[in-house]
Amino acid sequence: MQRFLLVLCLAFVACSQPAAPTPMAGMDHAMGHSSDAPYDAQFIDSMIEHHEGAITMARQALQASQDARIRQLAEAIITAQEAEIAQMRTWRQAWYPDLPPTGGMMMEMGPMAVPDGNTPFDQRFLEAMILHHEGAIAMARDALQKAEHAEIKELAQAIIAAQEAEIAQMREWLKQ
Repeated sequence: MQRFLLVLCLAFVACSQPAAPTPMAGMDHAMGHSSDAPYDAQFIDSMIEHHEGAITMARQALQASQDARIRQLAEAIITAQEAEIAQMRTWRQAWYPDLPPTGGMMMEMGPMAVPDGNTPFDQRFLEAMILHHEGAIAMARDALQKAEHAEIKELAQAIIAAQEAEIAQMREWLKQ
């Protein structure tokens, strides 16, 4: 019940704020393909963009958080997702060297930055990163069903495992 009230309050606050660019501007898409490009190319383009958003959020946490646990999580997110971006760019070049950017997949990605607000930064970061990770997990689950390359499916499984564990940890921190 408390979670429902929190979500309801957050929705009310979000709707009552002045119309300004949001951390998710341009990221609210319905699930599906945005072009006739191969699924794997769309997944790579989307997940690179998604990971770049997580890195932006993690860098915000490194600057604003005083909590060593959150700073350590932010550093781990940056390290892991920069490595995954490098791997995906290598695959993109090897598999689709002549394909222009696809525009990605039409999926809800979650926040791409920590929102401004009156609540403590760490709480805003954790809540935003949980939503962001949930977006990545949804994309990864989709890839498990639709990807052609085994490497994409392996990456998707790794993303699901890592980010589900991080979500569980972040939820525990929010309870404290």
